[in-house]
Amino acid sequence: MALQKGSKMYSIVKFKCPQCQEGDFFISHPYDFKNMGKPHEHCSECGMKLSKEPGFYFGAMYVSYAFGVALFVAVIVLYYLIFRSIDVWNMLIIVGVISIITAPFNYALSKIVWANIFIRYNKDAAAEYKQKQHVVPGKTA
Repeated sequence: MALQKGSKMYSIVKFKCPQCQEGDFFISHPYDFKNMGKPHEHCSECGMKLSKEPGFYFGAMYVSYAFGVALFVAVIVLYYLIFRSIDVWNMLIIVGVISIITAPFNYALSKIVWANIFIRYNKDAAAEYKQKQHVVPGKTA
């Protein structure tokens, strides 16, 4: 099953603008530590302001927490299936290392998921924005 444009999952997996799903959401990839998890101010394709208000992405901490718990549970289950026992110290080391390695990706993913909760898809957003850009002020169409 291929990802279909217009679905929330498409925007999340491709890290695209939730409104038009054409423009990039982030300035760079999650592991660019200078711009880690930093979204563009406005979408380059539809002009959508990607930060609705100051502190908009604070709610993404809850999403990040849920991803962290899911990762923790998945690692414990996998560890138990492979080794058939749970050694607490090995488990803490493994979970800690995996959490540190995946933290930048988790941070970016939680922001794009949070944005997709509040921003609706509009298939005509990019075309409308480009049309507005070509209209000369003072002239009627």
